[in-house]
Amino acid sequence: MNDEAAAAGPPGRSVRVVMPGGVDDPAAPSGGNVYDRRVCRDLPGVGWQVHEHVVAGGWPRPAAAARAELARVLRESAEGSVVLLDGLVACGVPEVIVPEAGRLRLAVLVHLPLGDETGLAPERAAVLDAAERRTLHAVAAVVATSRWAAGRLVGHHGLAPDRVHVAAPGVDIGPLAPGTSSGTGNGAGSGTGSAPRLLCVASVTPRKGQYELVEALATVAELPWTCCFVGGLGQDPGYVDRLRKLIARYGLDDRVHLAGPLSGPALNAGYAGADLLVLASRAETYGMAVTEALARGVPVLATAVGGLPEAVGRTPDGSVPGVLVPPDDPAALSGALRRWLGEPGERHRAKVAARRRRTALAGWETTTRSLAKALEQLRRQPREAV
Repeated sequence: MNDEAAAAGPPGRSVRVVMPGGVDDPAAPSGGNVYDRRVCRDLPGVGWQVHEHVVAGGWPRPAAAARAELARVLRESAEGSVVLLDGLVACGVPEVIVPEAGRLRLAVLVHLPLGDETGLAPERAAVLDAAERRTLHAVAAVVATSRWAAGRLVGHHGLAPDRVHVAAPGVDIGPLAPGTSSGTGNGAGSGTGSAPRLLCVASVTPRKGQYELVEALATVAELPWTCCFVGGLGQDPGYVDRLRKLIARYGLDDRVHLAGPLSGPALNAGYAGADLLVLASRAETYGMAVTEALARGVPVLATAVGGLPEAVGRTPDGSVPGVLVPPDDPAALSGALRRWLGEPGERHRAKVAARRRRTALAGWETTTRSLAKALEQLRRQPREAV
């Protein structure tokens, strides 16, 4: 069915999904983009027709042309249509969303609250926060990507809990990562094999904490390790430049590698060679890189911020498949790295726990069904409730 037919016909079990223009940009991969694309692909399998709309613009506060294009997409949707909007597109432009909220059945998928982005000037964060609040209060449903994020949206924006739904990202279980012999040893402390390989998968931005991670790595420079940073380098070039200078200042150029964005076989190879995923985020609603690592049996060292503890989870016997440390605590991060690198028994424990956690991870079918349930509830709401 083409978009004109969808606009003219009855809503039915049909959803228009509105995504930002960068959703398919290989130079700027993100968990939000992966999520959007995956649910668009999988929703037809549970009975939903999906009509995609990609709107280019400098979201979340775009120029007039992008706002006009978003307004056109909404205006041409049939009355009562179910429309799922990525929060990056919707939350910063209540002047476009609010006027259509009474005519359409709107849901907003919030990957990260706009004001939670690290590095924003307080005035800009306040403006984005207020805009997001107006948008989320106007729409009929909000979808969060973790239980933590749902609670954050309810508490911070004063939303009714029954309007906020959770559809956490799923993961595809991959083959067990062999890693290095020293990183996957049996705890005997033989010291043979390659240096442990650390992996950080995240866009290189202040929110992801790569600067703090390099500072922590510098405190354990006498121990053997290498670290590969996988993630987009174009979102904050100034931050990337400062990070490169920090790496050089500590003399870590031959041990810390900024690989840029990777996907497909190249990213799979990165996980396969890793002994530990390290994520020093300062804000996170979930953390898909965490479950992608655990899906291959790779343990995780992460900050206990936002939804990251939820993503890391626990094994059936209650063990943490790695280590959680407080955010913005350099000593805790350095100490955890030193223990993991210096104690073969700790590496073995973490690896075993990660492999046990791997078997309990939820797949994308769970995500899709949770989202479909929220959309169905929205579709069946009486018109006067929308």
